[in-house]
Amino acid sequence: MNPFEILRFALRGLGANKLRSGLTTLGILIGVGAVILLVAVGNGSSQQIQDSISRLGAGALTVSTSTTGQGGGSRQAGGPGGSQQQGGTGPRTQAKKLTVEDAKALVDPVSTPSVESASPVVNASSQTTTYLTTSHSIGQFVGSDPAYFKASNKTIRRGSLFTAEQVAAGSKVAVIGQTVAEELFGRVDPIGKKMNVNGAFFTVTGVLAESGSSSSGFQDADDIAVAPYTAVQGTLTSYGALSQIVVQAKTPGAVDAAQAEVTTLLNQRHGSTDFQVFNQASLQSAVAESSETFTVLLGAVAAISLLVGGIGVTNIMLVTVTERTREIGIRKAIGAPRGAILGQFITEATILSLIGGVLGVVAGVVGGQFKIVGVQPVIAPWSIGLALGVSVAIGLFFGSYPANRAAGLRPIEALRHE
Repeated sequence: MNPFEILRFALRGLGANKLRSGLTTLGILIGVGAVILLVAVGNGSSQQIQDSISRLGAGALTVSTSTTGQGGGSRQAGGPGGSQQQGGTGPRTQAKKLTVEDAKALVDPVSTPSVESASPVVNASSQTTTYLTTSHSIGQFVGSDPAYFKASNKTIRRGSLFTAEQVAAGSKVAVIGQTVAEELFGRVDPIGKKMNVNGAFFTVTGVLAESGSSSSGFQDADDIAVAPYTAVQGTLTSYGALSQIVVQAKTPGAVDAAQAEVTTLLNQRHGSTDFQVFNQASLQSAVAESSETFTVLLGAVAAISLLVGGIGVTNIMLVTVTERTREIGIRKAIGAPRGAILGQFITEATILSLIGGVLGVVAGVVGGQFKIVGVQPVIAPWSIGLALGVSVAIGLFFGSYPANRAAGLRPIEALRHE
């Protein structure tokens, strides 16, 4: 019996009980669709987190004060202008504060040739701001200099940034994020308007391009106002210590070199490692590794449904063999070889799995076009090929036992079966 005849008999056998074949296909469909969709959700979540980190300035270094006095046990999270959490073990000593002089010293062609800029940062978070009768509590009120915008990957959408001259003069001017513009000014053009920040009036010179809010645990990157650090220190905080220093490397490839130079220079100035240098690029790398593990875990969980679908194939094919025992006996009695019977039932199982796999791919790709729990799935091409290949393998593997059972029936016993 040639392959075409085996295929014809297999299709005829599947068509004899369409409902049963459909239910078997459904099991494979669900398994394949789940694998593709969950892997896509894992990829989408990873992409979303890395995008959020990139918005904070992936090529920047953030220098902050350590509470340990040795810098060995302190960790922090957040980007330029963000908040930190310190912790760790070991003896606590009084750490020297970061100063504007530290920031200026970090821009030295001799000591720090890999550093392009070093921006002093003063945080005055959650400042209640009013314009006429409207009020809004700004999530981040940052005091810095013009170089901060490039280091933190912030671009202007309307208006202009403040200048170095305005920083030197302590001018009360500010650039605001999109969220602040919408919540505080509504439809009014904020450029040139004065906003009252705890009694101090700041003139809006520009509105930043939208960065996008994060649903992955990061604060709204657009709920921000950036003003000269001299004005912020003079009106909202005290003069002296800085919250952070944001360092921009000259090139993306020079970030590690810049980190080493910054660490060496501050060690010399402070006499000890009483600070932390936080590398955003390192965080991205760590997040990428963790996300890959998370994606593989999701795929493994979804693969369980494929296993269940394979068991369903075995059960359905066993029932089919039992119901068609007399047919098998007749075919063997008139000379059908073992290979023909074996091939027919394996072909039936493989066709069921292949149809379910193709439909599962379609379902997974269509489902990947919609957001799931706030995450936009990103379809991985390899997951489609893998899921489809596994579905075919399931048909071959789980269909082999029923097929062997059918091929091993003795004609006389098969003909006696009722």
